[in-house]
Amino acid sequence: MSNKITASITFSFRGKVHSPSLEFDLDRLMTEYGRIPDLYPLIARANDFDLYSYEYEMMQAEPVQFSNANGMVTKHVKKNNLDIESFESDWRDNKLLEQLQKITAEAMSIDNLKQHPELLDALRQAYQLGKNNTPESD
Repeated sequence: MSNKITASITFSFRGKVHSPSLEFDLDRLMTEYGRIPDLYPLIARANDFDLYSYEYEMMQAEPVQFSNANGMVTKHVKKNNLDIESFESDWRDNKLLEQLQKITAEAMSIDNLKQHPELLDALRQAYQLGKNNTPESD
């Protein structure tokens, strides 16, 4: 199941209440950016708000509220607030598990890596070791 959520912001500007919103495909955002980017400009552009206006500044003064969550993101939403860091960590861990599952299925005919917690732990440690020993590019 894909991770989708609606983000909305309610604010007043010149005596009028605005409620711009946008549905996000969080899997696409994570794949594209490697994280959840600043949502304010994305919501503003989708709702025809000028990013260089006082109206946009007023919008930024209000919190983003989240609703209509689908997928594993649902466990990271509480009282219309999204714990972005927790979701990003969970999403990355899930992607790693999917990749490790594919490797073990092809190399070792293991269809459910979660049934082999020692192997899963060893593969995660090997992944982390490789990640830590990768030279940073200049």
